Order: sequence, then C-alpha cells, then structure tokens
Amino acid sequence: MVATPPTERVEVKRAPERARYERAEIEAILDSGYICHLGFVPTASTAAPGPIVLPTMYARVGDRLYVHGSPASRMLRSLKSVDVCLTVTHLDGFVYARSAFHHSMNYRSVVVVGRALEVTDTEEKLLAMRALVERFGEGRWSDARKPSLKEFNKTLVFALPLDEASAKVRSGPPVDDAEDHELEVWAGVVPLTLSPGEPEPDPLLPPRIGAPGYLTGKKD
Repeated sequence: MVATPPTERVEVKRAPERARYERAEIEAILDSGYICHLGFVPTASTAAPGPIVLPTMYARVGDRLYVHGSPASRMLRSLKSVDVCLTVTHLDGFVYARSAFHHSMNYRSVVVVGRALEVTDTEEKLLAMRALVERFGEGRWSDARKPSLKEFNKTLVFALPLDEASAKVRSGPPVDDAEDHELEVWAGVVPLTLSPGEPEPDPLLPPRIGAPGYLTGKKD
C-alpha cells in the first residue's frame, strides 16, 4: 500500500509503486547526497528570471534544507518571491535488460517543493553555514577559520522546509517480458558508487600538517 503524499505537487504519478513519502527515508536520501538542483516552480503569472535550474550544495538540519550563495546571484535573489523545486538524485546502477525498451537505472531521488525563506537570524545563519561546512567532514567547522563579518554579510542563506517532499526509488534486477527470458543476451545490474579517494594536500601546505582523521578514517 502506497502512503499518501503530503500534497499533489509532490505526488509521484509515473510508476507510483516506486514512491516513498515516509520522512525517515526522504531524510536518509538527502543526508547521503551532496549536490542538489534548485529551480523555480513555474506559474502562469511568474516568469522565472535567469537560469531555471542551478546545481548547488545543500545541508539538512532537522526539517529544513539550507542552500547558500552570493548576493550577486540573480537566481538566489529571486528566491524571495517564487516557489522553488529542489531535487537530489543518487545513481546506484545501470540496469541491463534483454530488450532495449526495458533498460533502466537504479536510483534514489527526492523532490522538495515550497517557498525558500531567507535566513536573517544570525544564530540560524551560522548554524546553516556550519552545517554546510560539516558536509565536508564532521569536525571541519572546528578546524577551519570561521567566517569574518565581511564574509558573513556576503553570503545569502535560504531555508526550504520539508513540508512538501517525496522520494522515488528504483532498485533490483531488470523487468523483462517473459518471452525475452530465453534470449541469449546478458542481463543484470552494474552497481555504481561514489567514494572518496586519498586526500591530496595543497602544494602550499607545510608537510607537518597531516590529513585530519575525518578524511583518513583514522582517529586523531
């Protein structure tokens, strides 16, 4: 039985059996991603200024997603007056079917729709900036120099609530037509993963400064 979507705007209509509306699964997909695509929700009366979709990093704190950027960004400035759509996608595998028609991909995706609110409260803005930096490794905020007042003021931060969100997931082997199972064609899944490599130090870094434990997996 498929759960009820929070609103019609995020209801999965194509392949609804892949829909996920449980908050825990939505948050798990968001927390394992790093890049989102942020765009405007089209309306009859609102023309989207500038680019319609932009890739950017994000961070989740509780029931809010935070994105940031420069006040010079025309798109970010426009977020104050339009609803937005934010998407996150993980590509987990290529699905090879016996027929060309049934080739597919295994994936996990989330769509969030709503009005992004500019964060003007100093404490919340710092919380958001910390959360964004901590995506690079838990403990990075403590290591790095904190933003100066000038840098703080040169950064726009927006919060997008998770009130309207849905996930869509495809996993498992190909779904071929029964009559194609006898074909002499390889079928299956090639898994895809995103994994970090060995840290590469900045050429200007003194040799005495080693990579922190949150990058090497070793305790400091």
